[in-house]
Amino acid sequence: MRLLSSLILMAWCVVYSLHGQPAPAAAPAPSTSPAAPVASSTPAIPDDGVRVAVLGYHDFSPTLKETEMRINTKKFRAQMQLLKDQGLSVISMADFTAWKQGKKAIPARSVVITIDDGWSSVYTDAFPILKEFGYPFTLFLYTKYVDVQGRSMSVAMIKEMQKHGATIGNHSASHPYPATIKNQQLKGPKPYAEYLEREMGASQTFLEKTFRQKISTYCYPGGFHTAEMFEMGIKLGYDHMFTVLPGKIKRGTDDRTLPRYVILGTYDRIFELATEFRDASVAPSGTAPKQTTPYPVTPEAGAIVNSRLPKIAIDLSTVTDIDPQSLVMRVGGFGDVPAVLDPETKQFHWQVNRRLRDEVCQVAVSWKGSDKKTAAPVVRWTFTIDKEAAYQPNGD
Repeated sequence: MRLLSSLILMAWCVVYSLHGQPAPAAAPAPSTSPAAPVASSTPAIPDDGVRVAVLGYHDFSPTLKETEMRINTKKFRAQMQLLKDQGLSVISMADFTAWKQGKKAIPARSVVITIDDGWSSVYTDAFPILKEFGYPFTLFLYTKYVDVQGRSMSVAMIKEMQKHGATIGNHSASHPYPATIKNQQLKGPKPYAEYLEREMGASQTFLEKTFRQKISTYCYPGGFHTAEMFEMGIKLGYDHMFTVLPGKIKRGTDDRTLPRYVILGTYDRIFELATEFRDASVAPSGTAPKQTTPYPVTPEAGAIVNSRLPKIAIDLSTVTDIDPQSLVMRVGGFGDVPAVLDPETKQFHWQVNRRLRDEVCQVAVSWKGSDKKTAAPVVRWTFTIDKEAAYQPNGD
């Protein structure tokens, strides 16, 4: 819980710092106004066990120092490769909507990629990588930062990306700060409604006219929202409205406050949390990409095993730069486990000593180089327990 609160506050602050102003020091999370609560707009559709992680990016650079909102281009590519290696399915916003509305099935562990604001580095750095992997993505644009001088993307750049998997979402007209919104709210219901109509409605009209696409998703700037925004979103026909609160999305998650993981350039743990799927159901055969790992692992990635007490291992014999003391193995349901490194075979292994209860087991192994500072990419994989084969009358 403490980690979650820290991530919420961090995401809140850095999104606003990117735009040149600090977030309120006392804001622990995006909050609603004192207005009466509005009933959930999400239809009651049975949970299918699918979980979706929505990733939120901002700025990219191969040379500039990483900041919370700016990520190194090589790291971004490594993250996109990791999605593929872990067998996670990157889906389009259209597929996400169809699934959310109960019209389509998607793989149990799915990812949606979103990129906010409209920085030119999205086109120069992120777009070639996304195109290489064939990943669809959504651009949340605020209209005062479209086709302006400086580091914003041009309309031509955005239209080119639309031809290669990009869809457009709305991020307001001016990316207002909480203080601005609160001041507008104090003017009374009618002036505030007119203000929201400009920020959420006029911007929607501009984007639809400019990019010839229905704009049915909205991303709250900094995640800040009020109850009146819910009503305006329904009026304007938004299917989904996104926050910066981290968390996985279920089919029944409220469409007006959908969580996103804001991926920070200076804190890799958020990406790790986003790509951990502890409670997703087992994907039907053939519905998700095959998992791969850079080193041999046991059980193999994606394997089906018939024991709830397997040996879990990774072969690191080809790794030339490693600090043995930094090795960590995390196993779903157990956390950090007392795995050991065999000095001869270089196999880092742990014998499960308490029955695995979940049908899908997730494993993550991390380490640092000999300098004790440089972290290698985390190796992740999952395997599945054959419940019938693993069942034993004696309790094994």
